[in-house]
Amino acid sequence: MGRVTIRVDPPASGGWRAGLRVGLGLSVGAFALALSFGAFAVSSGWPAWLVIVMSIVVFSGGAQFAAVTAMTGGGGVVSALGAAALINTRFIPMAAASARSLRGGPWRRAMEGQTIVDGSWVAAQRPDGTLDRATMFTATAVQWPAWVGGTVVGALFAPSTEFFRDYGLDVIFPCFFLVLLLDSLRGKPRHALVAIVAVAIGVAAIWFVPGGVALLLCGIAAGIAGVRASGTGGAASAGGADSAGGAPGGGGAGSAPGDGSQQ
Repeated sequence: MGRVTIRVDPPASGGWRAGLRVGLGLSVGAFALALSFGAFAVSSGWPAWLVIVMSIVVFSGGAQFAAVTAMTGGGGVVSALGAAALINTRFIPMAAASARSLRGGPWRRAMEGQTIVDGSWVAAQRPDGTLDRATMFTATAVQWPAWVGGTVVGALFAPSTEFFRDYGLDVIFPCFFLVLLLDSLRGKPRHALVAIVAVAIGVAAIWFVPGGVALLLCGIAAGIAGVRASGTGGAASAGGADSAGGAPGGGGAGSAPGDGSQQ
């Protein structure tokens, strides 16, 4: 009889230890960003207790920055909520992709879904498309107290507005949004036109409406343009694949359904 060799691959790295390592690294940046957020929100007229409660409940840097910016710009509550909601729409596809990795009934799945934050979600990805639950849960559990703690320090010991201007700390918020934009364009460079249109609308609107309203308008415009660009790009790709008999390495009309999906 022939010799049978059974190969056992070592377990993939992950689990709560990996989540702890990732979470500790991300917590450093989260604390610093939250500190500046708390200080800026208080210096913009928000009471310290409300800023702290916001970080406890919302726990979303982009949404919180957008809300404070909109309110400070005179846009009102509606503009603030709209801007925050637009920023957080990225969690919809992230949550949908994570659905099969969540467990339990609706309430438990909803609670587990609260741990889906950018850094934790990326670190928990597995090659098969599922999530390492322990990694994501632990990484988020470490980041949350750092975010809240940074907000508390920034809100209670907020320096003066002159301090922000003298040391250039007032550019943290524009730079934060710029990093989000550049990261998005790196993955989808064809959306550069969407960003240009949004900026143009924002610059034009700021002359006629409060800053918060201008932020909401350019966000809505970017959303509409992004949807249209994605639809046009998908249709063009599909048309090109049909006319060429399929994507390179993929399948034509006679291929299996999954062969041409990697476009």
